[in-house]
Formats: sequence, structure tokens, C-alpha cells
Amino acid sequence: MATHASIHDVSPAWATEMEDALALCNEVGARAALLVVPDFHGRWPLLRYPKFCERLRELQGQGHEVYLHGFFHKSGVEAAEGDQGEGRPMGLRRFFAQKVVSGGEAEFSDVSWKEADTRLDDGERVLREAGLTIDGFVAPAWSFAPWLLAMLAERGYRYTEDHLRIYDPKGKVSRPSLVMNFASRTPARLWSSVAWCRAARPARRLLPTRIALHPGDMKSRVLRSEARDLLAWGRGDYVARGTDLFS
Repeated sequence: MATHASIHDVSPAWATEMEDALALCNEVGARAALLVVPDFHGRWPLLRYPKFCERLRELQGQGHEVYLHGFFHKSGVEAAEGDQGEGRPMGLRRFFAQKVVSGGEAEFSDVSWKEADTRLDDGERVLREAGLTIDGFVAPAWSFAPWLLAMLAERGYRYTEDHLRIYDPKGKVSRPSLVMNFASRTPARLWSSVAWCRAARPARRLLPTRIALHPGDMKSRVLRSEARDLLAWGRGDYVARGTDLFS
């Protein structure tokens, strides 16, 4: 089945790690998508780093897709004043997104409709001003409320994804997809993610597959080795565009 590689959390904060991940992808001919965060954790505004923006334009010119990846990649910002928080996830779902799936990074599981709309506006503007074309949207930690698909469709997005599926919001099409990624926050998460990425490999015969690399993978000797092995396993089936996974 078709396999697609992506590099998450692309930001000046992780410039070295991005290049390391690109080098691993290049070894196996995987043209990875770049998931760009406009202002990582509110401390790394993309437009203040023109050389990094120039590098991203160069990579997009070489055929790497650019996806908008949230705005801050951090949760915890309350709904705008006067917003009733329609669609805002609460209770068990919100706890799962912020505490189990991520360490408070699931930005688009923790915002109202109005705030999501604003952050999409701001994120699109930043990437446009950086000279980039937006090829898709991926929510941080792959977590978002269901109503976000309609919002993305209105904006003309043809690609997004979560843990279990890939979506063409505008075309109202989706399909199951295997995602393989590593976790580095704790030793338990690290080794369980390694075990998952080894055990899940046979499912690639049945499902289009996504290999997602994160900055933490490049900082761990174990995960860097596992990432190299995982990318080599996908050799021969890589596609350059996320939408190719629908074919």
C-alpha cells in the first residue's frame, strides 16, 4: 500500500531536528511533508526567522508539501470573550486528548469554533507571508472536534488526518489509514511506541500508511535508529502527496 512520510512540529525551534529527519527520509527516497507551526508554543514566530522561511520555500520548491500544523501547538487558551464555546470538547474526551494522547499539545481539541476559525485565519496568513503554499492541515496530536472538518471544507482544504483516518474535507471523502510514530516523553511511552511500530507493520498490506517523525525522535539515539529502520521498511511505496493515499 502507498506510504507517506511527514515531519511534524516544523519550526525554527527545531531547525536542526528537521534537517536530521529530512536526511533520514532522503536516504530512502521519501519526500516528506512538512507540518509547519506558525508560532511554536508562542515563543517561535515563524516570520521572525527569514532564513528558516527561505529554507521552507526551497524545500517546497523541491516537492515537499507544507501543511498548516495548528498555530501554537499548545493547548490551554480559553475561548474568546463572548463565545459560548459551541463544539468545545469537555470531560473525558478533553482529558484523553490533553493528558493521554499528548502532554497538553492537542491545541485543536481545546478551542471553541470561534477560536479555531481565528487560529486558522492567523496560521494561513503567516504561511502565506512566509511565501508558502498550504497543501493541507494537520491538527497537533491529531486531535480535533468533528465540526472542524466542515470548517476546513469551507476553506477548500483537500487533506487532513487524525489517528485513524485520512480526510478530504472539501470532497467529503475519508478512509482508514495506519499511522506509525514514536513517543519520547517517558521511557514507557518510548518503548511502547517502538513495540507498536514493529508489531503494526503487517497492516500496511491492507491500509495506506503514514510515518510521522517528530523532533524528539531525532534527539534519542534509540528512536533515531528505529526511525531509520521504519523508513527503510517503507522503501518503494512512498508517495509525495498526502492525497495520493486516497488512490
